[in-house]
Parts: sequence; C-alpha cells; structure tokens
Amino acid sequence: MKKLSTVLALSTASMFSLFFLSATVFAGEGPLALPKAAKAEAKKHNLEGIEHWQQGHYDVALKHFNMASKIDSSSGEVHFNEAISYDKVDQHGVATKHFGVALKKAGGNPQVSNSPILKGHLGMN
Repeated sequence: MKKLSTVLALSTASMFSLFFLSATVFAGEGPLALPKAAKAEAKKHNLEGIEHWQQGHYDVALKHFNMASKIDSSSGEVHFNEAISYDKVDQHGVATKHFGVALKKAGGNPQVSNSPILKGHLGMN
C-alpha cells in the first residue's frame, strides 16, 4: 500500500508539472486571462476556453471565447483569444479581423501587441 501511495504521489506531481510546463509553453501565444474589470460570466467562459485550449480542443475553446466576447467584448484579450482559436481552426480571415480588434482594444498589453502570430496576421513583421 505504501508503494501505491508513492506511485500515486509521483504521478500526481508529474501531471502537475506537465500542467505548468504546458502553461509556460502556451504563455507566449496561448489564450490570455481577461482583465479584472471584465464581467464575471465572461471570465468564466474564458477560463473554460483556456482549459479546452490546453487540451487541444480548439473548436470547443473557440465557442467559449465567442461566448465570453458576446458577454463582454470590451477587452483586447477576449478578441486575441478568439483570434488564436480561429487561426487554429484554419479560419485565417476571421482570425485577422479579431487580431486587429485585439490590438486596438488591448490598452498596450504587450502580450497582445508583441505577439508574433498577431504581427504575422496583420503584416507587422
């Protein structure tokens, strides 16, 4: 029983490490958290979208980001999340539109304005 506990503890620790590694890898070009001032329901959908994004379920993530945007479209981050999701599902024209809105509404957020994928879509390279 002691060995089983040790194996489970190590497995849990490994999964936890993989989660943080994934979050770090995606930090540069993955979905972003919404600003503190965003509506709570929009934040909820955004978080669900981030979870699906990290699992590679880009189409499901896109649905959540779209819902977050319908609830509160005031931030550049929500449009950025929509844009990277549209890019992942090969809808590049729509992605470009949302990257443009994201840049305008980002309020100088460097995670948006310095994004290589945004710059690529908007011809800023």
